[in-house]
Amino acid sequence: MNETIEGVLEYWFGGFPDAYSADPTRQKMWFEQGQKYDQDIFIKFGALYHRAIDGELDHWLESPRGRLAIIVLLDQFSRYIHRGYADAYAQDEKAQAICLEGAGAGDDLKLHPVERGFFYLPLQHAEDLERQKWSVQAYNQLLADVPGSHQQPYREMLEGAMRHHYIIGCFGRFPELNEILGRESTDDEIEFINESGINLIFQK
Repeated sequence: MNETIEGVLEYWFGGFPDAYSADPTRQKMWFEQGQKYDQDIFIKFGALYHRAIDGELDHWLESPRGRLAIIVLLDQFSRYIHRGYADAYAQDEKAQAICLEGAGAGDDLKLHPVERGFFYLPLQHAEDLERQKWSVQAYNQLLADVPGSHQQPYREMLEGAMRHHYIIGCFGRFPELNEILGRESTDDEIEFINESGINLIFQK
């Protein structure tokens, strides 16, 4: 089951209570205690993750759900499997390209709104201002597509996208990744890291 598209998506998203809400059992894995799931994700999906890197799962890109599963593997599971190492971010460029290609084909609009939030997430990780602009636009549209009674989580997604956009606009890269990626920080970046206290969506 873990080796299938639905195996990846069921593990990551669980079951949706309704047409707009996330599975509450997944919140800790996504945002609060992700490190507790590192070993489990490695055991269950490590081999599949490497197959995705090698292009062996490219046929999954033929469907919107398959494309989403590839994005989850490369953009999210990568961060759990390689937490604390530069390899956690090594697949970001590939995940961003897959996201943009799928959005251009309208694949994102065929998904549950919560799934769309993760479909666009690689663009929040982009050290590229144009992709960050696209990210903000995508999350704005996602928020507009959700009824007011369910908008709060999607408003928070948009706020996260705007924070990432702001940082790239200021520095052209994410200062808090400099150390792990072996980059030297500027004085302005060091000041930002020390004073901002911003917790980005890079390590759960």
